[in-house]
Amino acid sequence: MSKQVLVSVVMITYGHEKHIREAIEGVLMQKGDFNLELIIANDSSPDATDIVISEILKTHSKADRIRYIKHEKNIGMMPNFIFALQQTQGKYIALCDGDDYWTDSCKLQKQVDFLEANSDYVLSFHKVKILKPSGEFVDDFITNVPENYETQETLARLGNYIHTPSVVFRNIKMEFPPEFSLSPIGDYFLYMILAEHGKLNYIEEEMAVYRYGVGVISSMNNYMIACNNVMMYSCMIANVTNVNVKPILMKRQIEVITEFKNTFELKNVIIFKIPFFICYFKERINEIIVNPNKSLKRLKSKMRKIFSK
Repeated sequence: MSKQVLVSVVMITYGHEKHIREAIEGVLMQKGDFNLELIIANDSSPDATDIVISEILKTHSKADRIRYIKHEKNIGMMPNFIFALQQTQGKYIALCDGDDYWTDSCKLQKQVDFLEANSDYVLSFHKVKILKPSGEFVDDFITNVPENYETQETLARLGNYIHTPSVVFRNIKMEFPPEFSLSPIGDYFLYMILAEHGKLNYIEEEMAVYRYGVGVISSMNNYMIACNNVMMYSCMIANVTNVNVKPILMKRQIEVITEFKNTFELKNVIIFKIPFFICYFKERINEIIVNPNKSLKRLKSKMRKIFSK
């Protein structure tokens, strides 16, 4: 591509042989007065994903827009996601995993136009249609976008209400903190980081399809999801700089621990205790050094409330 890239589309894929073609075609059909690149990062898929992508590279009229990387060995979802983000050249980055797809050929143009005209916004997202495993298309029953959706504080308090295939954000060329690579969940964490740099925009148009019941998260049981959420909140709390947001994330982490402790009797499950201790000591390291006895009493009191019968 000779022209400067305005939008870089990041598509990570693993085991998406049945869906990757639709995902790629949804990107390549985009119309706009800008140049785009599609970065596909294949995390050594064990199925025919590579064959499907290779065929598109050979036959599609817009294949020159694609930058395809296939890892020789599986490196994991988060390392693959970070790797793909680091390859971007555009002023804006759009996300679409290999099992979702876009339905509006003007989707990127609409979101780019908004961000170009509103410099105080860092991210734009929109409504999606949900595709169930049965093949039925339904309205979004997973997320609920609140009225005051624009701020990091709301995003922290209500959880993730942003679907990945709907996202376009400014490429602020940030260095990802170590906590980001340690988090088992990347999209929500990324949006929280971005929300420190500007407001969030919501477009009430369905311009993408999110496949429900497909992917890594969908294959997890409630216990595994809870573990991932606790670890994610620990990483986010350690990284966030907004003093008003930290206690909100701490509260949500405690709520997750409490809810699933009651369901699964987690007081004896050490993995739930470790992230809490890590987070607690990171947050209060100076206090612990100055007054260790007071800090220990406070920690014991907090842990009794969470883990006692």
